[in-house]
Amino acid sequence: RSFAQCLLRFLGFIFWGAAAAQAFGGVLVILMSKNYRYLFQQSYLSLPGWLAVATALILLPTGVLALSISVKRSRNKQGTLMYLLLLLLCLEMSSAALARSYFIKTSSQLEGAIGYLVHQHNWTCSQDPGSSAVDVMQRQLQCCGVHNYTDWLKTSSSWHPPPCVPASCCKGKHSRCRGDLGHVEQLSEEGCLKKLEDQVCFAMLYVFWCGTVLSILELLAGVSNGILMRHRPFHDLHFL
Repeated sequence: RSFAQCLLRFLGFIFWGAAAAQAFGGVLVILMSKNYRYLFQQSYLSLPGWLAVATALILLPTGVLALSISVKRSRNKQGTLMYLLLLLLCLEMSSAALARSYFIKTSSQLEGAIGYLVHQHNWTCSQDPGSSAVDVMQRQLQCCGVHNYTDWLKTSSSWHPPPCVPASCCKGKHSRCRGDLGHVEQLSEEGCLKKLEDQVCFAMLYVFWCGTVLSILELLAGVSNGILMRHRPFHDLHFL
């Protein structure tokens, strides 16, 4: 019983920290799906993020209850804590499962989506960086093309390859760069596919592992709360 009290107190503090971690992961997924909505056609891609934010909000009162019960037990508080832990477990498992599923699905679609933007983009040499989707993406991610800058050479006739690439491929520190292929060192080396895949991988797997680890901690909290409830038999069921 004393060990269960100590564990519940410890988990109460952990839940507060986990709320911040969950909120960070949720906001990260929501902003990513919003910033690159022209690539991710599925409007439900931000759903794991919203579930993570909802989990973070519920974790705060759950942590308060866990600390309160570890100091002074109350039937009403113990029953409420059990309900909150069950709700959190459902949210965490749903968020983790969706994040894992969407990560696998979007990873297979990214190359085709970015390739389509590159091949449909109209540009000319010495043109200022535009505001089209592909230009915005290349400036934000500091990337060029799908795999590298040579992808832009394939968009024109093979008989007359262009002497430049879009100015949005230029590195930020080269203010006078206009995408001239004579100065390849001024262009971003990495392609947009790799950088965007890394962002999706980090955001989705972050939410997945947060949900998995927190589910285990919530089960431990439920077991600890159950042990404390077992030492004081129920006189009625009003707390339900």
